[in-house]
Amino acid sequence: MKVRLAYGKTGMELDLPDLHPDIIVPGHQAGLADERTAILEALDRPVGALPLAEWLSSDCSICITFTDLTRPTPNERMIPVLLDYLHRKGVRKEQITLLNQLGTHRPNTPEELEQMLTPGVARTYRVINHEPENRSAHVQLGVTASGAPALINRHFVEADVRIVTGFIEPHLFAGFSGGPKCIMPGIAALETVMSNHGFRHIADPHATFGITEGNPIWEEMRDIALRAGKAFLLNVALNNDREITAVFAGDLLESHREGCAFVRRSAMQRVDEPYDIVITTNSGYPLDLNLYQTAKGMGAAARIVREGGTIIVASECREGVPANSAFERLLRGAKDPDDLLHRLGKASNPTPDQWQAQIQALCQKRARVLLKSTMPDEIVRRAHLTPCDDIGREVESLVARHSGPLRIAVLPYGPMTIPYLAQEEFA
Repeated sequence: MKVRLAYGKTGMELDLPDLHPDIIVPGHQAGLADERTAILEALDRPVGALPLAEWLSSDCSICITFTDLTRPTPNERMIPVLLDYLHRKGVRKEQITLLNQLGTHRPNTPEELEQMLTPGVARTYRVINHEPENRSAHVQLGVTASGAPALINRHFVEADVRIVTGFIEPHLFAGFSGGPKCIMPGIAALETVMSNHGFRHIADPHATFGITEGNPIWEEMRDIALRAGKAFLLNVALNNDREITAVFAGDLLESHREGCAFVRRSAMQRVDEPYDIVITTNSGYPLDLNLYQTAKGMGAAARIVREGGTIIVASECREGVPANSAFERLLRGAKDPDDLLHRLGKASNPTPDQWQAQIQALCQKRARVLLKSTMPDEIVRRAHLTPCDDIGREVESLVARHSGPLRIAVLPYGPMTIPYLAQEEFA
């Protein structure tokens, strides 16, 4: 059997001759015939809010947030339509600030911003990278559950009109992306994010794909996002071809709730029993830019692999771990996944990027994890993973060493599909 895996920009073909794996993909959703019209109609007929035109005045300041390079949001198709709508309602470009939802990620370069927003938008409008480590760039809005300051980007909080854009997909510990998550952690300070993504929150069984209510991470994200002031949401759902399948606009919570229900129906796929081998990806470019992001693909596979089974992840990682990051230092400083979890659990203060390291280690405690990437083998091993040069050959070897039949699953689009066992509570 041949399967096309999402890997980098070009994809990868996996050949599993004489094997019959279960191929788990999202339920098909056709792309909208006219994305522009759908976006404009959603702005004029939002859920739980007045039409966006009624939020505007001749001299209002507007802050529009957009997702960064690590997300597949079609910013280049959404943002120009939104800007055109605002201008037709009398807004001038000088009133608008576009704010990049970096979270704790690296700033995007001018060239990347042009790629993401179109050159016309990036060169014409005020476009700002969020600064998670610049305390003065934020406004404090109370404290987090652990007592850390709840800091949100000043441009957003102080704007007269706040517009939050992005897309909705299941998220490995926040339940779903989009909605409040575009604000917290999207434009929150590093210390606020570290508090929310702390060891105990990540370890909570409700902090997982598909769960929002009762999830301590998402609920705190929601509460802090609401403190920033009333915001208008423009989120979309996507299919595997990055086509927009639905548009959700209006009240931050109500429209997001509708979007999550829509995405759940296609992205979350039920399976009856765990698998011995799960082959996954990290959804290809841009999500598989580095190992830090790859915990998402691992996390999706870990949901359905048997205890002691094997996860094989195809993630290009063209930017590496990345080198000299807090994530790399965490991995390098631990002897193995157990040691890493022990260190994180006893630490008095959270460390940047520890949440992805924690999730990777938890996946490794459940199953052996192999990585197919462009990184040198020694870098992969330093991250406590096993390099995999040829996925097909590795699967053949596993099958040959096993006395009986093996259950094998393939997630060609990684965390764009979230499988779950039949007994899970949100089934």
